[in-house]
Amino acid sequence: MRRPVPKLAPMTETPEIITRFAPSPTGYLHQGHAYSARQAHDFAREHGGRFLLRIEDIDRGRCKPHFEQAIYEDLAWVGLTWEEPVRRQSDHMDDYARALDVLHQKGLLYPCFCSRRDIRREIANSGRAPHDLSQHSPEGPLYPGACRGLTAEQTAANHGADIPYALRLDMNKALEMVAGETLTWTDLDAGEQTATPELLAGLLGDVVLARKDIPTSYHLSVVVDDHLQGISHVIRGQDLFHATHVHRLLQYLLGYDTPIYRHHGLLTDENGDRYAKRHNSKTLKHMREHGEVLGF
Repeated sequence: MRRPVPKLAPMTETPEIITRFAPSPTGYLHQGHAYSARQAHDFAREHGGRFLLRIEDIDRGRCKPHFEQAIYEDLAWVGLTWEEPVRRQSDHMDDYARALDVLHQKGLLYPCFCSRRDIRREIANSGRAPHDLSQHSPEGPLYPGACRGLTAEQTAANHGADIPYALRLDMNKALEMVAGETLTWTDLDAGEQTATPELLAGLLGDVVLARKDIPTSYHLSVVVDDHLQGISHVIRGQDLFHATHVHRLLQYLLGYDTPIYRHHGLLTDENGDRYAKRHNSKTLKHMREHGEVLGF
């Protein structure tokens, strides 16, 4: 059953409502994508606003042109319309570089040369109880900060050896910078939310904001794009609720306004599993080519 779109409280001057749907062309869309896109689309339409489509194609190794073309065809089949031109993240790397430079000038970034195997090894050798080793952040194994204290000489040597690296946000320094501030956001379903230091540092760790081969990350690019496109309402699935904590922090550090959020429930299949690319969920392409209809 289709969920009703929440109504906004009456306002004396209603700001322009702009929503977006931002899929990655790393595979074909499924019904979960269609549901989320329609939630954002219908919210904008019912409130006289604008709906934007954004293509999150920063990972050039996994993103493919035929998947991107299928996104346009699938969403049109679902009955959605959007503004042109569509923002493709790969065309705007300079925007992300400028944001990284702001954070770098504030001393909030450091290069990390650890692989995931290195991170797991350090956790295992850190003396933690065995049951702690299974505690992962939503980003993967919680990074213990192995490279946070590297000297300039060590960093230069690693760069000289052409070792792959990621640029991480130094969460300790970031939290020092926001000390005394209360970072909040409004969620239309869950109400007023507070981004807490314990959640940011303990759950997300020093998040990756860029890599040597991919000069931005989901966390950085989505915050920059929402700001530059003037997104007023971010409507997305509950699986991204945790990410809003770090997005709120980045908005503060970069001097951006904070959108209103809504994290909607997720569609599940007949087995109770949520639709996902990694679960090989039936694609919208398959459904439209075989005359099937959406299940919501």
